[in-house]
Amino acid sequence: MSRLLAACLTVALAALFAVGTAFGVVALLEATPDQPNTPLITYEQADQGS
Repeated sequence: MSRLLAACLTVALAALFAVGTAFGVVALLEATPDQPNTPLITYEQADQGS
């Protein structure tokens, strides 16, 4: 019975640790500011006079 209890507690502790880690990663990703969506290369448009 002692081994079964230890195994159940280990599984529960590992599950709580995994959930906490997942929430921490999501919180870190939400905390980082969004990067501006600017193109790296821009092409100038030549005037097409007729």
